[in-house]
Amino acid sequence: MASPNSSGRSAALSLQLSQAHGELRRRLAGVRAGLGRRTLPDDSLRTHCLAFCTALTNHHQGEDQGLFADLVRERPDLAPTVAKLVEDHGLITGILTRVRDLAERALGGPEADVDAIGRELDGLAAIMESHFAYEERAIGAALDAAPHIGTGAAVEGRRGPALRLRKPGAP
Repeated sequence: MASPNSSGRSAALSLQLSQAHGELRRRLAGVRAGLGRRTLPDDSLRTHCLAFCTALTNHHQGEDQGLFADLVRERPDLAPTVAKLVEDHGLITGILTRVRDLAERALGGPEADVDAIGRELDGLAAIMESHFAYEERAIGAALDAAPHIGTGAAVEGRRGPALRLRKPGAP
């Protein structure tokens, strides 16, 4: 039987997952709003795009290598769900690569292709929303239902990158 403390730990992981997704949504909205204003210099646009791309990539890598791996060890029945989420991460990585490339090119010429960046970010926002909602339902429910997940030392040591967003360049 799980201790009350371990039950609280899993609930905290579920909450952290939702909070991390909320922060990523907020950051993406900020980048998209910056595109619409176009009062930012191109290097600022590039910096904001790249910072967002890095934060989302770190989050997904942490999930894939930490939380999801531990979850599947504890709940093998969730392997198909986790595989779908990891597949989504690959799709999102492709979009992030295109956003990075477009943001890098924004510095190379007098005109950034803001419309192309905007289209990529619009698509990313739609995919992220669907992905996050599915992940929060499936993984959040699993964490809430299995109070012992996330209480071991292996998970404790890896939860940071999976559930928190680090500022670019931060340890």
